[in-house]
Amino acid sequence: MKSAKDFMDEANAIVPRLGAEEAIEKYNAGGGVFVDVRDSASIAKTGTIAGAHRIARGMLEFVADPSTDFHNEALTPDADIYLICGAGGQAALAGKTLKDMGFAHVTNIGGIGAWKEAGGAMED
Repeated sequence: MKSAKDFMDEANAIVPRLGAEEAIEKYNAGGGVFVDVRDSASIAKTGTIAGAHRIARGMLEFVADPSTDFHNEALTPDADIYLICGAGGQAALAGKTLKDMGFAHVTNIGGIGAWKEAGGAMED
């Protein structure tokens, strides 16, 4: 049986991670698609990145797949996609899913707390 650690190790091995400061630089430069993969209740408690797409990890495959009715047109295989969650674990796992689906440029930017603490733009 695979453990949660096994899944995390696999995800972290293929999904690069940026620190909050560097991620904020990317955000401020206007490039990329920022996605919060937490559920709506978690986002309601803390807020999220201003302008981020809110795509719960449980819906990611459907929202990323252009053949479904749930597809988000911002998610293209060549887009620079930056994923955030509560602490970085869900973002890493979501990043691996996107990589498995053929998305080339996926980055884990960790947890919303570090983003907020570093002065990243926020919204409710």
